[in-house]
Amino acid sequence: MEVKTSNANLLQWTGDGLAIGFFEGKLELIGDLANLNDKLAGAIQELITEEEFKAKINSIIFTRVIGGSQVRKIIVVGLGKAEDFNLESLRIAAASIVRVGKKQKCKSLAISLPICNNLAETAKTITESVELAVYEDNRFKSEPEDKKNTIETVDLIGLVGQEEAINLAHQICSGVILARELVAAPANEVTPITMAETAQKLATEYNLHLEVLEHGECENLGMGAFLGVAKASDIPPKFIHLTYQPQGIPRRKLAIIGKGLTFDSGGLNIKSASSSIETMKIDMAGAGATFGAAKAIGQIKPDVEVHFISAVTENMISGCAMHPGDILKASNGKTIEVNNTDAEGRLTLADALVFADKLGVDAIVDLATLTGACIVALGNNIAGMFTPNDELAKQLDIAGYKAGEKLWRMPMENKYFEGLKSSIADMKNSGPSAGSSITASLFLQQFVKNTPAWAHLDIAGPVWTDKESGVNNIGATGFGVQLLVNWVMS
Repeated sequence: MEVKTSNANLLQWTGDGLAIGFFEGKLELIGDLANLNDKLAGAIQELITEEEFKAKINSIIFTRVIGGSQVRKIIVVGLGKAEDFNLESLRIAAASIVRVGKKQKCKSLAISLPICNNLAETAKTITESVELAVYEDNRFKSEPEDKKNTIETVDLIGLVGQEEAINLAHQICSGVILARELVAAPANEVTPITMAETAQKLATEYNLHLEVLEHGECENLGMGAFLGVAKASDIPPKFIHLTYQPQGIPRRKLAIIGKGLTFDSGGLNIKSASSSIETMKIDMAGAGATFGAAKAIGQIKPDVEVHFISAVTENMISGCAMHPGDILKASNGKTIEVNNTDAEGRLTLADALVFADKLGVDAIVDLATLTGACIVALGNNIAGMFTPNDELAKQLDIAGYKAGEKLWRMPMENKYFEGLKSSIADMKNSGPSAGSSITASLFLQQFVKNTPAWAHLDIAGPVWTDKESGVNNIGATGFGVQLLVNWVMS
């Protein structure tokens, strides 16, 4: 499917499906719309009247146009109130349009929507929405359902000259789709070994530097927390470090860390069926987003040095598994009493953070499906943001807004660290259930000492959806890729 601008206006465009957006209370057909309605024998006005269309947000109607007309289908989408129109409204409308176009088997589709903020942002947002909403993952079906996308071209009306914005959106979407496919794939398909292979493909294709630390090398670096989690798995752990290096002196240096548990059984504190153990393939969604961001950044080539890091392993059960009560030593020398083997993600992140902290970067952002408590607090659509740095919080909030990936800044109450105190080690890996997403972030903070700015994003909620919503279809969402790219480029 090709998304492109069109020199044609509403009266000139010809093809299968023409989509037009309307605001609430502004349904009068004037100018080109009135002339187009006349050319189509009143089809637009008839559709609006017969369907009692009010242009509410997320409402959409369509009709077939009489034979011999310049278009085969007219699609009318509601944008809500004009004063409330924003990038999210645009995103919802574009996603709705392309889904209808797909179901109606349109080969060519034109979209005419109002400008939001500026031409470039409008073109970028529509393109991202179209490409992500139309994507479906049928890799593991022997006979995929007959839902093949028939749309070959999508023309953006009124956005001539925005080819650069469209190309940028395409590059970002390729990263989101990679993240979706990594997260959606089962744990017998995505393993630490295949993650390292994926990293190698990214390095080769986009000229990234790749370093993969094997078990012995991690041991030499003192990564006892990461290796403690990895002990029970028959599949060797992989500490993956991709680097994008721009030409010339980088404007700034950043590190992105993704939690990479390709399967989380909970360890000896095993998850129960009610804990949705069968979904724990998604516990590497942070790594998926990190790899997706690497793919996008490798194509965009900004003037920023970026390190993409993930300590990848499984959390399994065996005779040599990490025990509740074990004491692990992280690579910064901190000792950790393991009072819950199912709080393993923070252990892998601990050594990854220490590694990144030694790189001399200006900021570190880690992403992890870390706590169920964050889902309880914020639901399935919003990720928790934990950072002591106000400027970084502002940067990430803006990046998330532009991406349609919502963040909510959570408190880092230092007093809560008392819940992690251990009588025999420097700290425990898990605290009381109350405020547990906060104590998890305070735990991670112990492993960042030299980097000026650090943020932890708890993405447990929005990495997966059980229903079609916005640009997301059922399954993995690729959450985090777009906001990370926006942040790097800001």
